[in-house]
Amino acid sequence: MTALRFGYGTNGFTNHRLDDALRLIADLGYDGVALTLDHHHLDPFADDLTEQVRRVRGVLQRLELSVVVETGARYLLDPHVKHHPTLVSDDSERRVDFLRRAVRIAADLGSDVVSFWSGIRPSDVDESTAFQRVVEGTSQVVEEAARCGVLLGLEPEPGMAVDTVDAALAVRARLGDPEPLGITLDVGHCVAVERDTAADCVRRLRNRLVHVQLDDMRRGVHEHLEFGDGELDLAGTLDALAEVGFTGLAAVELPRHGHAAPQVARRAIDTLRCPWVAEALAAVRREPASIATSFPAVGRHVGRGPVEVDDPDGLVHGTVDDQVRGRLLRALADGVAPAGLTEEMTALYRYGDDAERRGVLRALPGLDRPSLIAAGLELVRDALRTNDIRLVAAAMGPFARHLDDHTWRHGVLKCLFTGVPLTAVAGLRRRADDELRRMVADFAAERRAAGRAVPDDALALLEA
Repeated sequence: MTALRFGYGTNGFTNHRLDDALRLIADLGYDGVALTLDHHHLDPFADDLTEQVRRVRGVLQRLELSVVVETGARYLLDPHVKHHPTLVSDDSERRVDFLRRAVRIAADLGSDVVSFWSGIRPSDVDESTAFQRVVEGTSQVVEEAARCGVLLGLEPEPGMAVDTVDAALAVRARLGDPEPLGITLDVGHCVAVERDTAADCVRRLRNRLVHVQLDDMRRGVHEHLEFGDGELDLAGTLDALAEVGFTGLAAVELPRHGHAAPQVARRAIDTLRCPWVAEALAAVRREPASIATSFPAVGRHVGRGPVEVDDPDGLVHGTVDDQVRGRLLRALADGVAPAGLTEEMTALYRYGDDAERRGVLRALPGLDRPSLIAAGLELVRDALRTNDIRLVAAAMGPFARHLDDHTWRHGVLKCLFTGVPLTAVAGLRRRADDELRRMVADFAAERRAAGRAVPDDALALLEA
């Protein structure tokens, strides 16, 4: 079977400079990038476009990233109307010109593929006219693609004139199945609108498939979700791609997750390397009791390394298995009543090992609802009675804002006594008061009297 190559879409990094986004994507271990041409990410209408393309190509080569050019920027052609004009608009010439331009940019970037879609059919345009406009516009772009040696991927998009695989293949057939025109398949769209599964759509398209977009969705809802948050059979879909010998880029498509892009991209590549996560999340949504089996197994499947390399013990940012256990608990919260969630969460902590307990503690902020506060605080207090520095650090995370002042102050001191960096204490600067400083001053005096060094964290708190 073919080894798959994974990429990430820059439309999920809209709050980042393009160079920063490319470096982050490369550092996470992706093989390529789906680059959406946009105002701030390689503007196709910039006066210095030639220089921009040359520079970006150099960055891609240094980072060893392959690239697919995407053309779905929302307000690139019209600042007032999203995605306007499209191939089915009265003034589709601007869209055709842009797509031809995108083909030339792709060739200069060293990209083999440009992905595009048809657009939404206006209410005053009948289906036959819309289809003909898509065919005519696409034919002009195919000519440019053939001249430049670039492939085109027509993407079926829910709600658009070309909304299904059947519709995309019909456009291709009307044009005589031209060699440069293939299909872009968003596997989430298959879940939302296709009668076939994503895996079956992959097998059906086979050699016509030039680009794949990866995301999760629910049936009948066009909303791009992280893997495991919808109904996609990710493992089966990836198996199908390998089975048909797909050699293009399979790029994660999460355009509305830019607010947490680095974390989302990390979770995505971890899941793609280990589809077990998506399967476990789906299982918990189907059968909540399955969390009793999946929760202890997380570390074995995803590893136990730190989320951030500069936090080797995961005391501040946690570990990768912490993150997955948090997602499992959030999935559980979607399917059970508050009382059931409290009971299951407490059992997972009480009967779990140190890693499982830490996973529960770090998940508490994401489960922060009135019905869980009392039970959550009981677990936090239990963790603060231990000398396990990972449990102590996790206990003093964001959920610790619910602790009373006295217990919270002693939690800070517990961190100092056990060697947990105070950067692990959420809200320290805001909540630190004179009483805490008095307690830390006493702690520092005792250390000095005993001839022991005072931790830098304690000194910094006293100086502040």
